[in-house]
Amino acid sequence: MMTALALARRGLGRVSPNPAVGCVVLDPGGAVAGRGWTQPGGRPHAETEALARAGIAARGGTAYVSLEPCAHHGETPPCADALVAAGIARAVIATEDPDSRVSGAGIAKLEEAGIETRVGIGRRDAERLNAGFLMRINSGRPLVTLKCATTLDGRIATHSGESQWITGEVARTWAHGFRANHDAVLTGASTVRVDDPELTCRLPGMGDHTPLRVVLDTRLTTPLTANLVSTARQHPTCLITVKDANDQRKAVFVDCGVEVIEVLADDGGRPDVEAALGVLADRGITRVLAEGGGQVAAALLRANVVDRIAWFRAPAVIGGDGIPVAAGFGVDSLSDMPRFERRWEFAAGVDSLEIFERLGGAGRH
Repeated sequence: MMTALALARRGLGRVSPNPAVGCVVLDPGGAVAGRGWTQPGGRPHAETEALARAGIAARGGTAYVSLEPCAHHGETPPCADALVAAGIARAVIATEDPDSRVSGAGIAKLEEAGIETRVGIGRRDAERLNAGFLMRINSGRPLVTLKCATTLDGRIATHSGESQWITGEVARTWAHGFRANHDAVLTGASTVRVDDPELTCRLPGMGDHTPLRVVLDTRLTTPLTANLVSTARQHPTCLITVKDANDQRKAVFVDCGVEVIEVLADDGGRPDVEAALGVLADRGITRVLAEGGGQVAAALLRANVVDRIAWFRAPAVIGGDGIPVAAGFGVDSLSDMPRFERRWEFAAGVDSLEIFERLGGAGRH
């Protein structure tokens, strides 16, 4: 099952709105006969790939699958039917699929065919891996990971706004890896104006892994000369703004290949982040990486939609006049603080990386 989960991770950022699934098929003697994972775009599915590689060796064997096989007819036949037709004798499934079209039906098909079926092996890891898919199905929004790159005292820039580069080359390379396994990367218009980022994945051989680039832009002030705009026809880009935005500005962005999405405003007149995430979920986005400045971080934390934090820390200090990682978002007492637990810690060259998960939230099972 750990191998199936490792295979599934290859699909993260490339298979939405489908889940990232891995499958390992053993022959009757217990040798690996076939391996598969969800392919880019969501099809073919992992089970189909593994069975094709296994061929007749699957008959009488065992299939390890990281998520319940689908049971409905879509663009491809049900994977549960494919497993039955392949003649496997046993199926080991990490966790159920909450999609209403599946939700136990895939397991039932296997059992009705006389296949010995066991569910729950590796459940916790499988649910953590597909937390974005599960979040979209169960809560109607994507999983949100807030990526921070700060000094030891939590500053993202000096008081004059200088921020490039606080962290080193290794940390910046790893940040590209985070982009590659997310469906969308989210930032704010002020970050675009100040830093003019590309928000692409520029790792060797992974240029096609760039996620959808999303900018929260209240007044459509993103410069038309910005990298995000000039490359919008090569890498899908959208601006999320408030209702009744300037029609002329919208038309200009659309002419440049940028999609403009209008959502309701929050109490401060900015795009409501929950509404924005809901729109992205409706479009099949399951995993969002937030790379904005302090205002975007504050908005996400205020709305309590930050599920994970990837926090890079440089061994340096700027001081109190530096710009903080999150602007104020209304914490009046300690009981109001969003709380997280540290799950992993790594050395990233001269810097460090800590991964946190929200207590009681997605990814914690």
